[in-house]
Amino acid sequence: MKKLFSSALVVGAALSSGGRIGAQPPAPSMLDPHLGVRTVVSGLNQPTSLAFLGANDILVLEKTTGKVQRVVNGAVQSTVLDLAVNGSSERGLLGIALHPNFPANPGVYLYWTCTVAPPPAANPFSPTKESCDNPPVPGPDSNNILAVPLRGNRVDRFVWNGSTLTFDRNLIMLHAFQNDGAPAPPGQGDSAQGPAGNHNGGVIRFGPDGKLYIIIGDNGRRGWMQNLEHGPTPPTADDQFGGPEPDNAHLTGVILRLNDDGTTPADNPFVRAGAAIAARGAIEAGENVKKVFAYGIRNSFGMAFDPKSGGLWIQTNGDDSFDEIERVDAGLNSGWIQIIGPSSRIAQFKGIETTFGGKNLQQLRWPPTNLADTQAEALSRLFMLPGAHYSEPEFSWRWAVAPAGIGFMRGGALGPQYDGDLFVGAARPTLENGYLFRFNLTGNRRKIGVDDPRLEDRVADNNAKFDITESESLLAGRNFGVGTDVQTGPNGNLFVVSLSNGAVYEVFRR
Repeated sequence: MKKLFSSALVVGAALSSGGRIGAQPPAPSMLDPHLGVRTVVSGLNQPTSLAFLGANDILVLEKTTGKVQRVVNGAVQSTVLDLAVNGSSERGLLGIALHPNFPANPGVYLYWTCTVAPPPAANPFSPTKESCDNPPVPGPDSNNILAVPLRGNRVDRFVWNGSTLTFDRNLIMLHAFQNDGAPAPPGQGDSAQGPAGNHNGGVIRFGPDGKLYIIIGDNGRRGWMQNLEHGPTPPTADDQFGGPEPDNAHLTGVILRLNDDGTTPADNPFVRAGAAIAARGAIEAGENVKKVFAYGIRNSFGMAFDPKSGGLWIQTNGDDSFDEIERVDAGLNSGWIQIIGPSSRIAQFKGIETTFGGKNLQQLRWPPTNLADTQAEALSRLFMLPGAHYSEPEFSWRWAVAPAGIGFMRGGALGPQYDGDLFVGAARPTLENGYLFRFNLTGNRRKIGVDDPRLEDRVADNNAKFDITESESLLAGRNFGVGTDVQTGPNGNLFVVSLSNGAVYEVFRR
């Protein structure tokens, strides 16, 4: 099976075989001698994210086991839920968010990838089901990359009763099945495209407005939400399931904004645009566009709200070039696939992606040779829904360094100089054995502040993929492994989830 997975999150390769890799990793440390790191819990199986029930009471998700583990006083007390997940590549049990009024409202929201029987070998291009059952059916987990329904990524609300989680409702089902080398539609030149399971995003967060924000990567789709109005090879469809409009099978590469019951907020940025699309007969696409807060996103493992301004920030992963840190306003078109990184660097983007690595942007239907040659041409190609806007990223790396989870420091428990800073984990443990970067924000909380004169343009011009040159001043910690979640805990300290180390760490002031 030919792998076209992103090089971003190492779980798509070494870790997808389960558990831990190699020898015992070195202990995490912070560069500031006033800060220490202690292990909250270890021995977990690929933890992805956490939610605090109390100061020493945490729910932690395990990617490939589908288990929600309750950790009390540093030990796993119980498994409060066990879902049948497909954990291949970047799928699995990925995101958790407590209702803003928790525990008065006991809702616990999970983003996860369900599993079904794989399609027969005679026709591997059509999944056996469109979606999984409601309520979810218990069963074994799967690492078979084809053992997912068409819309196997889902966000569900569960109810916490003090000891277990019980299914309440499904909010949304999203695209998951990726096997694009089908003979239909013909003429796309992707017969060599192997199955994949990456770019599922998976982070969910409630914003200060009480709305639920959901991020999903492009899943290899190439349509409206990836700035290809007519798809990758017009006039044919995006894939064997249709497209390129964002119907239920093609709603990818977006941030969604939903009410806590899964309905669409009336003040979403594209409600009017969606209504107009539905009125033209594309009802599914129109209703889905109403749910969109931002689009043009390749993939992301990190999303967080600024505690001081309420602004939404994400990191986005490029292929071989231009990972980003980005502030997201309502209606943002982030630019993918036409642009990633600053639009002024389009020549570098195209130059790297046409000469390095797979040279295919992980999707054979629309190769990087199709990219624009100039900034003006790239900007003119963006598919702009009414009410959309494009803005440049707040920070980027010329060569990918694979960022992952992000989170803000809330308060001054680590020292007043850290209050409001943005911390970013690594998606590969080989970079400083799992770096922890720290970003200062400017006074208006809309830009990244820098002291290194090399970063005045807010681009780290590193020398090669996974090289952190020009990021040295951003380095705050080492040896955290794959950092998939970063959050401030109830005690004011910083907590980092390490997927590769099977642990949760706490950064504290000595």
